[in-house]
Amino acid sequence: MQIVIYITIFLISAIVFLFVGYTVRKKSAEAKIESAEKEAQRILDNAQKEAENAKKEEIVKAKEEIINERNKLDEEIRERRSEVQQQEKRLIQKEEGLDKKIYNVEQKEKQLEIKESEIEQIRDEVQKLKDSELDEIERIARLSTQEAKQELLARLDETLITEKAERIKQMEDQIKEKSEDTAKNVITYAIQKCAADHTAESTVSIVSLPSDEMKGRIIGREGRNIKALETLTGVEFIIDDTPESVVISGFDPLRREVAKIALQKLMDDGRIHPAKIEEMVEKAKEELSKIIKQEGEKASMETGVMKLHPDIITLLGKLKYRTSYGQNVLMHSIEVSNLARIMADELGLNTKLAARAGLLHDIGKALDHDMEGTHVQIGVDILKKFKEDPKVINAVEAHHGDVEGETPEAYLVQAADAISASRPGARRETLEAYIKRLEQLEGIANSFEGVDKSFAIQAGREVRIIVKPEKVSDDQMTIIGREIAEKVEQEMDYPGQIKINLIREKRVVDYAK
Repeated sequence: MQIVIYITIFLISAIVFLFVGYTVRKKSAEAKIESAEKEAQRILDNAQKEAENAKKEEIVKAKEEIINERNKLDEEIRERRSEVQQQEKRLIQKEEGLDKKIYNVEQKEKQLEIKESEIEQIRDEVQKLKDSELDEIERIARLSTQEAKQELLARLDETLITEKAERIKQMEDQIKEKSEDTAKNVITYAIQKCAADHTAESTVSIVSLPSDEMKGRIIGREGRNIKALETLTGVEFIIDDTPESVVISGFDPLRREVAKIALQKLMDDGRIHPAKIEEMVEKAKEELSKIIKQEGEKASMETGVMKLHPDIITLLGKLKYRTSYGQNVLMHSIEVSNLARIMADELGLNTKLAARAGLLHDIGKALDHDMEGTHVQIGVDILKKFKEDPKVINAVEAHHGDVEGETPEAYLVQAADAISASRPGARRETLEAYIKRLEQLEGIANSFEGVDKSFAIQAGREVRIIVKPEKVSDDQMTIIGREIAEKVEQEMDYPGQIKINLIREKRVVDYAK
């Protein structure tokens, strides 16, 4: 019985516990469901908010893109409008230009019509004059129409001959003026484009020494070193009190250059004795030969004169060590070549021929110390030997007026040579010779009757002569000027040309009392 009771109590307790547990689990589940629903609701709310934000951002981006596209479209529209406006302006300008042209054409047509009418009137008047003249001739001379016609033609021929002569004279004067202006322009243009350095003539070269102690080594024991140098080079070495320098004296610039190079090589080597001196002199000669060849090639390249014989290039290089009135002959030859080429180009002549003849015109001066004859004849012989162009040979032979030029380029070379030699500063001479030449020039001018005073100016390139107005008339001035020029040409030796300028002035002075 008790077992049944216990079982009953256990069952009742189990049922109670089950019920209580079910109730508790149910409440817990409901609480979890409610929490989950809240969480879900929160998530939905957040998602909805995020969606709203994203939507707003997309809307903003879309609006920005729309604004950007609208701005681009506005810019394109403005550009198109600007282009359209410019095209409209161009069209308007073209229309205005066409209107002006049409107006000008109309005006010209009107002027032509007026001129045509005037010409017709003139023709009518001329015809009337002819008819009246024929009638008059027939009436006076009682000639037939054919005879009167012949007489009239003869008279017209005489009139036309006179007018033709006057026209020819006018044209000759105009051509002379234009040719002088053209020549001045061409020469001025050539001189402006071409300018060469000036080199003073010298018979000495100076070599700098590292110290005065070197002088004793150069002289050597009992002067054997300096004797060997002078014997092998053919120049004089002057060693005096001048600090740290040796003067090399000699008329031949090539020998001076060999001596200078040899001495510099000896100082660099440090061993100075007769055997070494002989070796260095030979090396200096070889080096000078290379320098001469390089200078000749450089001159050929600088002037654009190609295909020269190697021996001619060597002779050109030697001209670097040759001077004339203080002017370096190689630089002078290059300058003459450039001047002749520029003038030939301006005149539409053969520039290559002018440049070649200009470069080679003084080639004979490279050998005039070693051969008899003028540098012109020596140069001609050299060029003939190497089968140079006959036109070039003629230009070289004619550049001092020894023969007539066969081509216009020959006269251009002659002019370029005169320009290069006579322009101020191109040539120099000793002070004594310079003063003597000026005094001689003034003396020749003063020797003529009627000359009051004379002044040599512009370094002797012009003499200004004042004549006595009571003894010399205007017409006589021309004759005196010619006579003075001829006497200067006969008695003086000078580079370039000298301008003879005569001045006649008559003054009257009175006093009002």
